[in-house]
Amino acid sequence: MPQPTLMKRAIAELVGTFVLVFLGTGSVVTSVVFFGGVESAALLLIGLSFGFAVLIMVYAFGHISGTHINPAVSIALWATGRFPSKDLLVYVPAQLIGAVLASITIIAIVGTRAVDAGMGGTLPGDGVNYGQAILVEGVTTFLLALTVWGSAVDRRAPAGFAGLAIGIVVAADIIVTGPIAGASMNTARTFGPLVAESLWGGPTGGATEWGKFPIYIIGPIVGAVIAGFLYEYIASLKSGGDES
Repeated sequence: MPQPTLMKRAIAELVGTFVLVFLGTGSVVTSVVFFGGVESAALLLIGLSFGFAVLIMVYAFGHISGTHINPAVSIALWATGRFPSKDLLVYVPAQLIGAVLASITIIAIVGTRAVDAGMGGTLPGDGVNYGQAILVEGVTTFLLALTVWGSAVDRRAPAGFAGLAIGIVVAADIIVTGPIAGASMNTARTFGPLVAESLWGGPTGGATEWGKFPIYIIGPIVGAVIAGFLYEYIASLKSGGDES
């Protein structure tokens, strides 16, 4: 069967990232706007919302685009020689656009209350400094990417379980570390809400936190790349294992 064109795969990435950000950050916005905040029970539901979104999209588009829906995953696949540069240069913009469109759609549905509620964006928690936020984003994305390699990249993995495994690790990362730095693990997931906030002038009496955005570039990319190379080494994928 011929592989879908790069354009079709990019559209799948755009739609997949849209669904992730719409369902995931939408659950945060709903919790804040309609239920008054994010408590421990809401954090569980938010983690599950993100996890279910990933699970659904892996099964919907995994066979078409690979369902990266995350620039850090695409960059790590490229860094380990598993993804062409020309595809990377299309996938990442598609993911960012999908995230922005999802955030704008949330505003269209909920109104400017979503902006005042923070758009489900990611920021370091109280008492968490810049370095700690980068570290936790790196660790959580490391766990995510390790799961991606073990369940989806390695052809020896049991078939049909990638979506479940990846969705579970996303949910677990959010439940455990969400209050620390937002548990983004995904530059696009943080980018979309920031752009939408900026377009609508930012929250009332506040400012859009672009100064914290590098946390969600550095941490996820470094964590994903380390995980990719580590799994390649442990599993010997380029020396007798999976030669893809």
